[in-house]
Amino acid sequence: MDEQVMSEKECIELVKSGDSEAYSMIVKKYMKRAYYIAYSFVKSEADALDVSQDAFIRAFRHIKKFKPDCDFFPWFYRILKNLSLDWLRKNKKRDEIPLEDVNIAASPQLNEMLKIELWKGIEKLPLEQREILTLRYFQGLSYREIAAVLEKPLGSVMSSLYYSKKNLRAKMGDFFNEARRN
Repeated sequence: MDEQVMSEKECIELVKSGDSEAYSMIVKKYMKRAYYIAYSFVKSEADALDVSQDAFIRAFRHIKKFKPDCDFFPWFYRILKNLSLDWLRKNKKRDEIPLEDVNIAASPQLNEMLKIELWKGIEKLPLEQREILTLRYFQGLSYREIAAVLEKPLGSVMSSLYYSKKNLRAKMGDFFNEARRN
């Protein structure tokens, strides 16, 4: 079957039946997203690449456990998240994540200061709040996609996102208010 017209579910069925080449379609589809999600946890380019590759390998090894009536990405995300959290526990490394190519304010100096303060604020949040903010604003997932990925009700996702943003504003304090005025 042509890779262009093959659905994700068909591809996964081929992988389950022993066609390991079909898995490359899945990897190509999610490779960039997986890298950035891992990066949001481990905050290192090389480590994010390692963790995301490990997640694809683990997903491949356990593909027979994947339920055909489910979407692949939420299942894969849980594997990726768990490997990222394992990496954090082993390495206890929490550096600042750079916000590259994102312009928040008109002034370049204020923009850089705001990026630094924003990540300082995000880093002060509990892991669950950081995760939901990252999925929504840096990965661009919809509320429904976040609910599927985190296996939470849609209302809980909306509520968690609201409180995450509220908590982030509080952590950023006066700097956030001053930057908004400029």
